[in-house]
Amino acid sequence: MKKPAVLVTFDSMKDANCGYFSFGKGLGDALIQQNKGKFKLKFYLFKQTQYLFNGLVDIIYLSKLDRLFFRKKNEFEVVHLSDQTCRLRPSKVNAKKIMTIHDMNKVHLKFSRPHRIKVYLKKLGKLISQCDKVVCISQFVANDVKHYFPEAEDKISVIYNGADKLIANDNHQPAFKPTGKFLFTIGLLSVQKGFHLLPAILKDNDFELVICGRETPHKERIIEEAQKYNCLTRVHITGPISDDDKAWYYKNCSAFLFPSVAEGFGLPVIEAMHFGKPAFLSKFTSLPEVGGDAAYYFDSFEPESMQKVFYNGMKDFEERNRNQEMILQAEKFSWERAANQYLNLYEETLKK
Repeated sequence: MKKPAVLVTFDSMKDANCGYFSFGKGLGDALIQQNKGKFKLKFYLFKQTQYLFNGLVDIIYLSKLDRLFFRKKNEFEVVHLSDQTCRLRPSKVNAKKIMTIHDMNKVHLKFSRPHRIKVYLKKLGKLISQCDKVVCISQFVANDVKHYFPEAEDKISVIYNGADKLIANDNHQPAFKPTGKFLFTIGLLSVQKGFHLLPAILKDNDFELVICGRETPHKERIIEEAQKYNCLTRVHITGPISDDDKAWYYKNCSAFLFPSVAEGFGLPVIEAMHFGKPAFLSKFTSLPEVGGDAAYYFDSFEPESMQKVFYNGMKDFEERNRNQEMILQAEKFSWERAANQYLNLYEETLKK
């Protein structure tokens, strides 16, 4: 019997320093591993993509003309658009269509202009209407989709992302190595990540703070806050880092901080918890789903409140020796589990 052909778009993996790259690599590898001959898989990528799945899957390379006419539009039974920024439009393929929505952050950002939100919702709504199924990576995102597009409720399912368990290389040293005990965070230096709130936590202690990720003009705000709390020499902004650097920081930090106010999932939280580290998170968006009862949460972004949560959390973590709790929480999320849920969804979609 002929295997159903499935195309999965991973064209957002072009930038190796973005979350979509980690998502595509993790899910793609797991789909290949868990497929076990059930489907004829093909992936859709930019030619410049740094990771090509070790040659274990057939690849179709993106063409600029695909927006107008997709040359292989009749070759697949299922097309999975793995994020909502898809360059291959659902209308250009004759197949069952599934789209993964990672977040609707624009509707939560205070500085988003109303007319831009209106345009954004119109575009997203059109994509959703053209798909047979919609996957959200957290219940928080699913609730957003249901709120703005109630007509799509029957299409929606939630499949949590996995997270690679990074292995620290004992022989590796990062380009920047703190001299003492330090706190760690990673992500795009944007307003919504909340990294400018973190220097306040350095008050009345001797921790250093390492912030890694692609820099933006918001870096200046972080520096201003560090100056305000007289800890500029203890705040280190490194820019993008390698996986080996990241694993070193996770392994050696005293705690992981992630006060984001616009997050579809929160992959770094799981990566840190894999190392048994205490995680201090925003109580907003999807992060409570990821951190569960193991993490500590900032109920307010007032400096005194954040300082109190951090102090009490570190004390609790040490007194109760909660390393294993963090690891067990992280292990609830795996790419193997996610891949099997997607494969089951492909099968279910074909039957309708």
